[in-house]
Amino acid sequence: MIVRERPAAGEAAGALVLFHGRGADEHDLFPLLDVLDPSRRLHGYCPRAPLTLPPGGAHWYIVPRVGYPDAETFTASYAEASAWLDSLPHSRLVLGGFSQGCVMALSLGLGVGRPRPAAICGFSGFIPVVPGWELDTSRPLPPVALGHGSHDPVIPVEFGRAARDQLLAAGAELLYEEYPLPHTLDPRFLTSVRDWLGEKV
Repeated sequence: MIVRERPAAGEAAGALVLFHGRGADEHDLFPLLDVLDPSRRLHGYCPRAPLTLPPGGAHWYIVPRVGYPDAETFTASYAEASAWLDSLPHSRLVLGGFSQGCVMALSLGLGVGRPRPAAICGFSGFIPVVPGWELDTSRPLPPVALGHGSHDPVIPVEFGRAARDQLLAAGAELLYEEYPLPHTLDPRFLTSVRDWLGEKV
């Protein structure tokens, strides 16, 4: 797996892994490492998704329709990302991502049989419905921060609300916010997540 790294300032307290969105690459969220972890307590990683699909860029899975990833491509990327995460030399992981990357962060952090991360931060994504993957609602759940634009035309905000409701029903500690933006990141919410991560990790 192709990965761009940002070392911690000293001995790493863990790792911050950010998964990019559909059609992007390992450079897309790299600046976000310093936004979310400005003191560089964590070793930062931005992996590139394994699929190359039209209209270009890297993809984690094929999208037949929003909310329901293609099972074959999702399962393959999930297995590859799982093996890579498990090979990292850190016991404490924070998983995050945008759009498809948010789906991967939630899936890898909350899937049955996966190790629990220290925290998850996701933006403009959803908890997927896909054969072969199941949400693990057993406790303790990791703390989760989710943000979603209320004017998102790509992944409608209803998907963010559904993820919120699933996590709250499972008893997760959740920081959730909507903002009047399209399919993008909100700098103000990123500041909130930065402060939140500073308390959790």
